[in-house]
Amino acid sequence: MKKEVQEIIDIGNNIFNKNLVSGKSGNISKRIKSSNGDIVAITPTLKSLANLNQEDIVLVDLDGNLLTKGNPSSEVFMHLEIYKKRNDVNGIVHTHSPYATGFAFSNKRIKRLEGFGEIKDPYLPWIEYEKPGSEELALKVGDNVGEGDVLVLKSHGVVCFSKNLKEAESLAVFIEESAKTQYITYMLNSAEDII
Repeated sequence: MKKEVQEIIDIGNNIFNKNLVSGKSGNISKRIKSSNGDIVAITPTLKSLANLNQEDIVLVDLDGNLLTKGNPSSEVFMHLEIYKKRNDVNGIVHTHSPYATGFAFSNKRIKRLEGFGEIKDPYLPWIEYEKPGSEELALKVGDNVGEGDVLVLKSHGVVCFSKNLKEAESLAVFIEESAKTQYITYMLNSAEDII
C-alpha cells in the first residue's frame, strides 16, 4: 500500500510543479483492487498537493466509508462515482489548470487534439456547472463518464481518468497543453483582425 500512496504523493508534486493545480485545489485518487473489495486512496481536503506525506492520504471504500484517519477530498464522491461506473478506471486526476479551466469558464470548447488516443468527437465532453463537492456534481460526472477519459466541468476544472494513475496524469498535462495551444491560436487569429 505504501507504494500506491507514494505514487499519489509523487503525482501531486508533479502536477503542482507543472502549475496544473495551485493553492489547495485539485485532487488525486487511485483504486487499489483487493479480494476484500476495492479501496480508494485519495488526497485530503484543504491541503496543497505539493509536499504531501504518507499520513495525509486517506483510504476509503467504494461507499465512502473511512478506512483510515483523515478527511478525504471534498470531491471524494465524484471519484467514487467514476470508479463505480468504470471498472477499467484505476486512477483519477482532477485539476484546475489555468488554460483548461479558462475554457471551462468561457463559452469556448476545448478541441480534442491528436496525441492522446483516438479522436471520436472533435471536442472534449463537458457537463454543466454543479457546486464543487456536491452530490449533484458527483452524480452528473458518474452519468457522463461514458467510455471516455476526460470531462470538462463547466466553471470549475477538468477531471481525467484512466487505467492507471500515471496515464491520468499524462492526460491532464496533455489537456492543459491542448487548451494552451488553442488559446494562443485564438489570440493570434484575433490579433490578425487588429493589424
